[in-house]
Amino acid sequence: MSKNKPFGLDPAARSRARRRALQAVYAWEMGGAKMGAVIEQFRSEQDMEIADAEYFEALLRGVEEHRQVLDEGLAPHLDRDVDQVDPIERAALRVAAFELKFRPDVPYRVILNEAIECTKRFGAEHGHTYVNGVLDKLAEDWRGPEKYHKGQ
Repeated sequence: MSKNKPFGLDPAARSRARRRALQAVYAWEMGGAKMGAVIEQFRSEQDMEIADAEYFEALLRGVEEHRQVLDEGLAPHLDRDVDQVDPIERAALRVAAFELKFRPDVPYRVILNEAIECTKRFGAEHGHTYVNGVLDKLAEDWRGPEKYHKGQ
């Protein structure tokens, strides 16, 4: 982490935290382990020193705690049941939905861009376009005033 930036505000470290959070949410959903065990596994197996570890854990705990609210917000914008969405895309959608709903300090454009980039990196060839479309609509629902206030 850069010594010039306060802890938790380094954009590169937050970006790495989001990438690891997507992977961890995927592992949590696919493996069925408790979230605490997934967090500990990632902390011991991944290079978390270059990621914002506190933000990583906050994302995972938030997705776990608010999954029903997140899925209810996503559902009207999906073309299928949330459980039928590709697991990588679903993990990206849930992490981004958590940020959109519960992290108003993070601009929605940053959230969408990060989710798209993570999906490009880990998902199917065109999965990022699906994630972009869903999150753009969700941002209108949950961040409408921010989105329209900035002339977007």
